[in-house]
Amino acid sequence: MVSSSHEAMHRIFQEYPGLFSRVSEVLGVTIGPPASATVMPTDLTENRPLERRVDTLLRIDMEDDQSYLLAIEAQGKKDPDKPASWMYYLSYLQAKYKLPPMLLVVCQDRATAEWAARPFQVGHPQSPALTLQALVAGPHNMPVITEVAEARKDLALTTLAAITHAGDPDIGAILKTLSTALRDVPETIANPIVELTAQGLGNRPAAQQWRNLVAVDLSFYKSFMSEEIRDEGRAEGRAEGIARGILLFLEQSGVDVPDEARERILGCADLDVLSRWLLRAPAAASVEDVFAEG
Repeated sequence: MVSSSHEAMHRIFQEYPGLFSRVSEVLGVTIGPPASATVMPTDLTENRPLERRVDTLLRIDMEDDQSYLLAIEAQGKKDPDKPASWMYYLSYLQAKYKLPPMLLVVCQDRATAEWAARPFQVGHPQSPALTLQALVAGPHNMPVITEVAEARKDLALTTLAAITHAGDPDIGAILKTLSTALRDVPETIANPIVELTAQGLGNRPAAQQWRNLVAVDLSFYKSFMSEEIRDEGRAEGRAEGIARGILLFLEQSGVDVPDEARERILGCADLDVLSRWLLRAPAAASVEDVFAEG
């Protein structure tokens, strides 16, 4: 099953096709800004029972009337079978569209990125028939952007950089920079950035950091994700209020509340359970009476 972070690492180029021009500069290749870009079909299957699909495929048209195809693959781990598939993609695209294809591999893991950046050869070692050299964007070469002014210059590149550095120890500072940079940005621009960042972080701990930052820094934000965050925040606030009410009742009744029981009450997020405990607290002779089942 394709993960959300896998999806975001290539979908961001569909949303911001001009991003590749800036990424190419980071990778040491000069590809100018496009005049236009078209999302192409990703199905590279021939008329036989062998299905091959590239993650994202863009046709990039330049102002000088030159065009090329950009195949983008999100790679989560080393896969010895993948280089052969990549070679197939590029050969097929060249043959079908008669346009020069390029391959960009986006990674969140340094070891995977360095592996994908190696040249892969097909043929006899002394005389290889084909050599694949992909462009690779990952934590080994994407910038760590922690200056708000720099982030505002290119929000799409900053978003991709944050996604590729999802496992970086400095990810908190990176995400804070991005959320701050989005504060004064129109919602139509900020919305896809927020969603792509959340998707790109997947189930990593940084994903919760991002949700918290969005809730605090981007109070204007009205997407489904932010509404979900604020709903969670409201639920957490209600839970905390009920929990403190339970402790107050017990304190007023002179009931001793050990640290373990206090932590259990304050740590409970289930509003139904907390409500039951709240009803029992005024008449409880001990904290065990509050927790009693039935």
